[in-house]
Amino acid sequence: MALSITMVALGSLLLFVGAIGCIIPAVPGPVLAYLSLILVSIAGGWLVMPVWLLVALGVVAAATMVLDNILPAMSSRKAGAGRAGIIGSVVGMIVGSFFTPVGTILGAFVGAFVGEVLFHRENRAPLKAAIGVFRGTLLGIMAKLAVTGMIAWYFVRGAVQLFS
Repeated sequence: MALSITMVALGSLLLFVGAIGCIIPAVPGPVLAYLSLILVSIAGGWLVMPVWLLVALGVVAAATMVLDNILPAMSSRKAGAGRAGIIGSVVGMIVGSFFTPVGTILGAFVGAFVGEVLFHRENRAPLKAAIGVFRGTLLGIMAKLAVTGMIAWYFVRGAVQLFS
């Protein structure tokens, strides 16, 4: 029983850090949340949830992380952003993450705009490019939050099943 309590507590911590990681760019949120499912499954002797579900959620968590890296670039290219806008967006996200989760999102927008204005002077619509980067960043964050929320639901369900 002590092992189960320890695993669920550690899983809860991973789930919490994973949820924060959906907004902070350097933390792989869905992957950390997925590890919480592994812990609750180990605590339940791999009987708490089916293996196919664990595999499927692992693939979805990994795919979401890849998608999170692709969406801002695709969206920004579609909006006409250059390399400077994309790099500015990443720098803005990192700097903004030191302030608040909202700072992360706004930092991506401001960073993309500043990058476009300063280093991509031939772009006649830097605001449009910055909005494209911002849109892609928001889509990535929403995808990570959705997957982490789904993982959290299965984690809670597994923990309840473990102790009932």
